[in-house]
Amino acid sequence: MRAQLARVDAVIVQAVIAGALSFSHLHDLAEAAGQGGWKAWAYPVSVDLLLVAAWRRMREAQRAGQPAGGPRLWFLVALAASLGANVATAGLLDLDDVPASLRVVVAGWPAVAFFGGTLLAHSPHTPEAPSETETPTAPVAIEEPQRDALPEPSIEPEPTIEPITAPAPAPTAPAVSLPPALVDRVRVLAEEHRAATGGPADPDAVRARLGLPASMTPSVAAHL
Repeated sequence: MRAQLARVDAVIVQAVIAGALSFSHLHDLAEAAGQGGWKAWAYPVSVDLLLVAAWRRMREAQRAGQPAGGPRLWFLVALAASLGANVATAGLLDLDDVPASLRVVVAGWPAVAFFGGTLLAHSPHTPEAPSETETPTAPVAIEEPQRDALPEPSIEPEPTIEPITAPAPAPTAPAVSLPPALVDRVRVLAEEHRAATGGPADPDAVRARLGLPASMTPSVAAHL
């Protein structure tokens, strides 16, 4: 793990150093070609961005197994611009007297970089190939239970329903004999009721008029 981190750190350091030197050389060349101020700083940014975008798109196309001619072309163009600036500022070119042809190339670079970046951005993206192929799973066989292995259903006897017997009626209490005076009074009230209504008198009504308890109703009914 430490060896891998050390290797990654070394690559990052080398990339930073190379990027800084290339950035400085491109800036110096653009400034010598008449692109002063902020324009001289924009040239190295444009070249490096085109280089990175072309490299990334080229790797994606190669990973998907498709041709990467377009991204490779723009990668070589950006690499030639960066490498040319590095070589030109190494003393082979007088930066105080830049040729007119180089001024034309530097002035036309923004249009070339914009065209290349547009083509890279709008090129169709290729989906990455799956790392592992999906293997179809075999259908799982479901074993049917054998008829001989199934338990026989148990037949339970039907429950017997016992007949429900109606409760025996409670024995009625024997009628209590009334004294002769009450018997006469009962008959008088019955006659008055028959004369008034034309029907037999109610034993409960007669018993209530006499002020007798409810248990005396059968005795009153016996004398109506």
